Amino acid sequence: MANPTVRVLTLLELLQAHRHMSGRELAERLGVDRRTLRRYIQALEELGIPVTTERGRHGGYRLMPGFKLPPLMLTSEEALAVSLGLLAAQGLGIAETAPALDTARAKLERVMPARLKQQAQALSESARLELPSARAPGDERLLLLFATATQARQRVRLDYRDDREQHTQRVLNPYGLVFRGGRWYVSGWCHLRRDLRSFRLDRIIEATPLEASFDRPADFDPAAHLARSIANLPRATAVSVRLHTDLAHAVEELGRHIGVFTPDGSAVLLHARTDSLSWFARQLAHQPYDFEILDPPALCDALAQQAARLQRLAMPTGR
Repeated sequence: MANPTVRVLTLLELLQAHRHMSGRELAERLGVDRRTLRRYIQALEELGIPVTTERGRHGGYRLMPGFKLPPLMLTSEEALAVSLGLLAAQGLGIAETAPALDTARAKLERVMPARLKQQAQALSESARLELPSARAPGDERLLLLFATATQARQRVRLDYRDDREQHTQRVLNPYGLVFRGGRWYVSGWCHLRRDLRSFRLDRIIEATPLEASFDRPADFDPAAHLARSIANLPRATAVSVRLHTDLAHAVEELGRHIGVFTPDGSAVLLHARTDSLSWFARQLAHQPYDFEILDPPALCDALAQQAARLQRLAMPTGR
């Protein structure tokens, strides 16, 4: 950080990120002495950025309360992250955000230096992210409502319509939001069922924040809970398979949607439910590692049928 200009900009970032910092803290973070720090403070003031100085034992520096900084300063890495984030947001199924994505991108490009602007435009025009497409329309209002309620630990009353068109009224302690398989879900404690539940946002007819608060479990993972819930849906047949690989490769090859993965020594146990053993056998047949079917025996028969089919197709024509 030898360039004084870089140090002045870093000082501005520090003052933006912290409400108050002592001269000693700022000098140490910048790697300069107190006299040089005062010169940098003066440089900010000459640029029209009001920095207030507080004297005394607990004194220090801070930006004037209420001061809004107009410039947006991004490093090359930050500009890349923001550009990719805007691209990813296009596939989240929130129709209301489509115009906002365009205006946000335009605002960013207006304040970017020419080199970063060119990089951002190149990504926007050239890159495509093959993410799961939205299978149900998202509701910006519900997303913001549940995100705010989760952060504030605030209960929510909701009217819900399930897959059988049954309507119920629930009170939920929202623990987190998940975008999975092209749909948005909110997971948390359902007071009606007195258990953890996940709800599709596109099936929520109305939601109203309540005054009551709650304590969120520190170790709750909404994505993991949703995966377990989907894996344990009341489908026809329960399946157990031991996969002779590690957890990362099992999830990479089969996808989290198929069931619940549990490490088992040097292997991984897969527990799932399915309405089609033939479909499940095809998923197993794709795997590059060995596996053992623990249950049900009928899955072994389905896999044998797949093997016989592949063997028949592999025979040269005319034999």
